[in-house]
Amino acid sequence: QVQLVESGGGLVQPGGSLRLSCAASGSLFRIYTMGWYRQAPGKQRELVATINSGSTTNYVDSVKGRFTISRDNAKNTVYLQMNNLKPEDTAVYYCNQRRTTREYWGQGTQVTVSS
Repeated sequence: QVQLVESGGGLVQPGGSLRLSCAASGSLFRIYTMGWYRQAPGKQRELVATINSGSTTNYVDSVKGRFTISRDNAKNTVYLQMNNLKPEDTAVYYCNQRRTTREYWGQGTQVTVSS
């Protein structure tokens, strides 16, 4: 059973930065696509960014140029560096691991952007 544990969320002012981390259990972390999703109150969960085994990245348009996804395969960890945060980035952020037959989710970490 794979466990994904997110950390790094919190309250930040507009224009500020946060770095989210997601530590994964299990083997062969390096071969799986990892992603960050978010869900704001009253909205559907949306993809924020993904990174595949070759470290190719993909971002939703609203975060391009502000967020950076990265991975450290030696630590079984994926990161999301979030800069120039905006109130509309407020959401619960979830880590995701995509495998051939199923995917796994973390418990989520709250990010609140407010003055």
